[in-house]
This record gives sequence, structure tokens and C-alpha cells, in this order.
Amino acid sequence: MREAVIVSTARSPIGRAFKGSLNNIKSPTLMAHALSHAASRAGLEGGEIEDVVVGAVLTAGTAGGNLARTALLAAGFPVGVSGQTIDRQCASGLMAIATAAKQIIVDGMDITMAGGQDNISGLQIPYFEWVGRERDPAVIAHAQAAYMPMLQTAEFVAKKYNISREAQDRYSLESQKRTAAAQLAGLFKDEIVPIQAKMAVRAKGSDEVTYQDVLLSQDEGNRADTTYEGLAGLKPVIDGGVITAGNASQLSDGASASVLMERATAEKRGLQVLGIYKGMTVAGCAPEEMGIGPVFAIPKLLKQHGLKVEDIDLWELNEAFAVQTLYCRDTLGIDPAKYNVNGGAISIGHPYGMSGARMVGHALLEGRRRKAKHVVVSMCIGGGMGAAALFEVA
Repeated sequence: MREAVIVSTARSPIGRAFKGSLNNIKSPTLMAHALSHAASRAGLEGGEIEDVVVGAVLTAGTAGGNLARTALLAAGFPVGVSGQTIDRQCASGLMAIATAAKQIIVDGMDITMAGGQDNISGLQIPYFEWVGRERDPAVIAHAQAAYMPMLQTAEFVAKKYNISREAQDRYSLESQKRTAAAQLAGLFKDEIVPIQAKMAVRAKGSDEVTYQDVLLSQDEGNRADTTYEGLAGLKPVIDGGVITAGNASQLSDGASASVLMERATAEKRGLQVLGIYKGMTVAGCAPEEMGIGPVFAIPKLLKQHGLKVEDIDLWELNEAFAVQTLYCRDTLGIDPAKYNVNGGAISIGHPYGMSGARMVGHALLEGRRRKAKHVVVSMCIGGGMGAAALFEVA
């Protein structure tokens, strides 16, 4: 039976949206950075790649909305290489990797690439205006909360399942601490490739914009000096609520890519295999409880592969909000010591389409350091869904 394996991964550092180092970069250029370095790490010539699959949510400004195609061209791959862009909201990058794997297993391709990106700073319209796009009454007639903003879904979950502000803030503090420790130990260096960019700088109290050359070499969202008292003192985004800027994921810019090969092809080339794709599941849930989607997707995944929660050595579950991350972890009975061990989107950042792809690369590299066998990558998905994928560390 054909097997799809991941042989290399590369990503940009994650920049803070709007005020960070990547606030002026073009989306194809950002994605091309990850693609070109992942290909180089696998010793690939661009023409050998049979398809490039990219997950993205915000594709404004790319030709025909097909970021994969424009990015592979920006990476210098030959025009004969094809590309497709996938949108499954926050699971877009994970879905891209699963799709590229299935092209190998089912469609007979030998070499594919997959990844994800989002460039929130590059939005052509303000973020919250984008989120509030035209709503279709036909959708609302069947699912009243279908267009509920994710912030409100997080508040809904906190209230329904009685998850306190203190628990959320303490989890967020732990995320910040874990990321700071991982950065200090150099645990992200094998995945990150520094990127040169021209950052837009707006003078305080002025409309004047200047441009500054920067070299971003690590994720810039982590706040290593975070304290519980500081988090507890933040004002909720919604009056009377519990969600704050400190216990929710950060708006960010970034891109990640991996090279996938049929196992025999990788072995012929003498390439080290990082991990084996085993499968992916998705599940729907009530839109107003969007954040708990993983509690439906993960059991499906484990049952499909004859595994139990305790059989998984390492978990990456996207930290869209501390409230939903806590609920999923505790409802499923996952050991906190195996869960988001180097922090997550609260401390690292969350470029929507990138996160799933970043988490796969990180889980495989961290899994190797920990001598893990099974790793699961999972996330909630806007609109009321969950996704989960299983990989075996090689």
C-alpha cells in the first residue's frame, strides 16, 4: 500500500498583524518563502513537484483567489507546476496537508507540497468589516447562529460550560511560559527560516508612513514577561464577558509548507522521513459552540485507527481561545503534559490558514525530540466544525 510521508518542513516566523514586521508583505511572497525553503530542504527541483496545495482563509489580492498558484510562481517553480487553494477556515493548512497526502496515496502522485498561510495585515478591507460580510437569510433560517462571530462563540462556551475567567487566564499564562522556554531552548529553529521584509511604520499621531528593512528570525507575538496579574487586569472585549486580548489567539501573519512524498520515493532519495500521514477526520457541531469541534472530530479519528486518548504521545490543539482549548482538553481527558507543550496560538499567533500546517511540522519535530510515536493535530473551525489528523513520527 502506498504511504504519504513528510520529508521536510519550513515556515516563516509569525509576525504580529498590522504593527509587526510582516505588515507590508505580499501574500504570494510570504507563502513562496515557506515553499522554496521546504523544497530546498528536501533537495527538490521545482519541476519535480506534481501539485502544490495551500490552505488559506484570506485570499484577497491574489490572482483568481488561487494563492497556491501565485505563490509557487513567486517561489520560482516552473509554470508547469500546478496549485490549488483550500479554505476550511482554521483547519485550512491541515486540510491542505491531508489533501496532498491523499494525492499520493490515491492518485498515484509521488511528490507534492502542502502548507498554509494567512496575511491578516494584507486585508484590503478592515478585519471586522471582512468578518461581517453579507449574511444569507436562507442560512440563518436553518442555523440562527451560523454567522455568530467567533468571539461571541467563545463567550457562549464559557458561559454554557462554566469555564472561569481565572482558568482561562492561568492557561494563557502557561502558554506564554511554554513558548518563552521553547524559544530560549531554540526549539523552533529547525522549522523557522528568517525572512527579510520591509515593514511599514506609522508615526504616532500621524498619517505619515515610513518603511524599514527588517529581518524577522523568530515569532514576535510571545510576551515572556506575562504575569497572571497582568492577564487578570485586562478588560474583556465584550462588557461583562470573560474573553480578553490575553486569553485569545493573536491576529498574525505567517506561512508554513511541507514536502510530501510516497515512501518508496523518499527512501530512493535517501531522505529522512519526519512523519507518516495516517488519516484525518472532520465533524460538525452547533455554530454557537464552534470552539468545541475537536471533541467530536478526535474520537472519530481515534476510533478509525483503533487508538485511545492515552495512546497519543503528543497533542497540538489550536489555541483559538483558552476557553475552548481547556474544554476540549479536559472533556477528552488529555494529559496537560502532552498538550501544546511549547505553547500555541495564544502565545505564538494564529495566521488562520497557516496554523494547521505549522502545527503539523512542529508536532513531528517535537515528537522526534520526545521519541513519540503517535501525534494528533486538531482544531476548532469557524462555522461550527472540528478537525483532527493523526501522524506517526518516523
